[in-house]
Amino acid sequence: MKRFFALFFFTVSFFIFSPQKTSAYMVKYKEDYYKLFHVHYQQYPDDVMENIYWLEQAVKADFCNPLYANVKIDDEKDWEKYRYLFMMHINLKLIEQHMRLGRIYDKKTVKFYDAPWKDIYIENLQKTLSCYQAGLYYWQEAKLWAEKANVKRFQFLTLKDIQNWEDERERIGNGKLNYEKILNREIARVQKNISDFESMTDKTY
Repeated sequence: MKRFFALFFFTVSFFIFSPQKTSAYMVKYKEDYYKLFHVHYQQYPDDVMENIYWLEQAVKADFCNPLYANVKIDDEKDWEKYRYLFMMHINLKLIEQHMRLGRIYDKKTVKFYDAPWKDIYIENLQKTLSCYQAGLYYWQEAKLWAEKANVKRFQFLTLKDIQNWEDERERIGNGKLNYEKILNREIARVQKNISDFESMTDKTY
C-alpha cells in the first residue's frame, strides 16, 4: 500500500515540475484545473492518478471571475447555482477516476489455482479497496452539492450551457444515480475476495 501511494506522489511531482508539462498560462482557478482533466481511451495508472491530481486541485482552488466561467452567468443566482453544480460534477468525476483506478488492480473472481500468487492478488485488491472506499467520501460530497443546487429557489433555473451537470443533479435527486449503492456492492465483493485469498493454504493448489 505504501508503494502504491509513493507512486502516486511521484507521478504528481512529475507533472508539477517536469519542463515538458509547463503551461503557457498560469493554472490558478478551478476552471483551469478542470480543463487539464482528460480521459484516455485506455488509461494506465499514471494517467488516472494525473486526472485525480488535477481534479483535487480544482476542488481546492478558487473560482474564476464569472465573466470567464464555463457557462453564461447573468446574475448572482446563476453564479451561485453554477458553483454548486461545478463542485458536484468535480466530485462525481473523482468517483469515476477512483473507480477506474480500482478496476486496474481488481480481480473479479477467485479461483483455487490462483493460490500460488495470492499475496500479489491481495496486495492489488487492497489498492482496489482503498480506491472504492475513497469513492464513498466523494459521493457524500457530490450529494451535498447536488442538494444545494436542488433547493426550491433554483427550481425554475436551468443552466442550459451545462445541461449534463443539471442532468446529474436531477439523477442524484431522484435516486437514479447512486454511487453509494454501486461502491458498497463492489467493496463487499473485494473484501470477500481478499478473505478468500487469505484463507488459502499450501494445500489449496
